[in-house]
Amino acid sequence: MSITLTDQDKLTLRVAAWGAVSLMSAAGAAGSAHKVATEGSIALTSATGLVGHVLTKAPKGVKYGKSVAELADQVLPALTAAMSLLKQQDPAEADNFHRTVIVAIEASARPQKGEPSPTMAEMARKITEALDAA
Repeated sequence: MSITLTDQDKLTLRVAAWGAVSLMSAAGAAGSAHKVATEGSIALTSATGLVGHVLTKAPKGVKYGKSVAELADQVLPALTAAMSLLKQQDPAEADNFHRTVIVAIEASARPQKGEPSPTMAEMARKITEALDAA
């Protein structure tokens, strides 16, 4: 199936995926926010298919706000919107996007020693819930 994404569609996917990594980084700030972001970024830039082509670069010029709550207000709805958009056009790419974001949040949690902190686990749950809401 051929899929055509507008520039706005691509921005939605980028804000959703890169924003999810930013949320995990904020949730992991007690450890090393930089390591969390690095692991998540590597996962996103390792994606394949159409999703991989779109996520090769982070969104430019996006203002995420001054708090984690403001960031979440943008990112969580973008995750749901991205999934809805992809499900309508190409269910296989929707699955690819879902798996890519899940791998990114799992990779983001890796720098923690042992289990992810309760804060990171809760943020991962919210991201997953937003992905599954579509």
